[in-house]
Amino acid sequence: MNIIEKYGFTDEIKSSENNLGKLIWARVTSQHRDLYQIVTDRGFLQAKISGKMNHQIVNTTEYPAVGDWVLISVEANATGIIRKLWPRKSILAREASGNDSSGQVIASNIDTIFICMSLNTNFNPRRVERYLTMAWDSGATPVVVLTKSDLCNDITAKLQELEDVCMGVDTVVCSFEMKTGLDELSAYIKPQKTVVFIGSSGVGKSSLINWLLGDAELETKKVRKGDDKGRHTTTSRQLILLPNGGIVIDTPGMRELQLFVGNLSKTFEDITQLAKKCRFRDCSHQNEPGCAVKEAVKDGRLDADRLKSYLKLQREMSYSKMNSRQLENEKINQAFGSKKAMKKSRQHMQRIKRR
Repeated sequence: MNIIEKYGFTDEIKSSENNLGKLIWARVTSQHRDLYQIVTDRGFLQAKISGKMNHQIVNTTEYPAVGDWVLISVEANATGIIRKLWPRKSILAREASGNDSSGQVIASNIDTIFICMSLNTNFNPRRVERYLTMAWDSGATPVVVLTKSDLCNDITAKLQELEDVCMGVDTVVCSFEMKTGLDELSAYIKPQKTVVFIGSSGVGKSSLINWLLGDAELETKKVRKGDDKGRHTTTSRQLILLPNGGIVIDTPGMRELQLFVGNLSKTFEDITQLAKKCRFRDCSHQNEPGCAVKEAVKDGRLDADRLKSYLKLQREMSYSKMNSRQLENEKINQAFGSKKAMKKSRQHMQRIKRR
C-alpha cells in the first residue's frame, strides 16, 4: 500500500476519472490561507489552486478544504497546482464568521463525526442539538463523545438529559485522565476511513487524538479555572494518519457554531413526527390552534426547551440563505411584524420622549 492509499485513496476514486493526462491524484492534509499541504503517491507537496479554478469559483465552499481529493499538476519546482476538485461524498460546513451568507467547509470526505462535549460545567444539550443538525446533513455518521467523565458526579442524570437529543446516535462516555471509554472510542476508527473531532475549545479533542496517536503530538492546554471554558489549542485543521490505519481530522475549537446547512428533521425527529398531527400543514408551532407540538409540551411529552431550540435553529438556517437586505427585513418582521409596525413603534417612542 503506497502512501496515498493509506490516506484513503480507493479504486472508486481512481476509476472516477479516466482521462488524467499529466494530472495526478492528491488529498488535502492541511490548509494555511491560500496554501495547501497535499499528499500524493510521491509523498507530500505544497500546493495552490490554479488561476482558472480560482476564477471559476462562485461560493467559498467550492475552495479545496482539508479532506478533499483533488487533481493536480506538478511544477518544475515541485509545487502542486490544484486543477480540479473531486465531488465530495460528505461535507461538514458551518456559516463563515462575519458573513451572513457564506459557508466555510470544516472537513470533507469523512465517514464518522465525533461530536465532543465535556461533562463539566460546559455540558449543554442545546449545543449537541446544534452540532447534530450540522452533522446529520453532512453525509457522515455522528457519534456523541462525552469527555471528562472523571469530573462528573451525575453521569446518569446527564445521559437522561441527552436521551431525546441523541435519539438514534451512539454515545461514548470517556475520560482521558482515567483512561476509560477510550477503547470504545477507537473501535469506531477503521483503516482508510476518515473521522473528524469537533466541539468547543477545551473539551479534550487533542488529548483524545494524542491517545489514538500513541504520542503527545498535538499541543494541549488546561481549561480556565472558574468557568471550565477551554483555550484554543489546535489553530488550523489537519489530517493525520493514525497507527491503526485510520485517518483523523483535528479541528480548532468553536466558541460559537453558526449553522450554514443542517438537517433539522433528523435531529428533531420527535418534533417532526408530532408535527404530522398538527391541524395545519404549515404550522409554525407557536400560536396556531390544533398544534400537536405545543400540546405535547403542555402535557409534558416534549421538553419546552427542546422546542425553543428547534425554532431557534429553524430561524437561523433560514437566515443563512438570505442576502443582507432579506436578512434585515426578516429580523424586522420577527421583532415587529412588519416595517410599517416598526415605524409606528418608533413614532410612539418619539412621542413618549417629547412628553
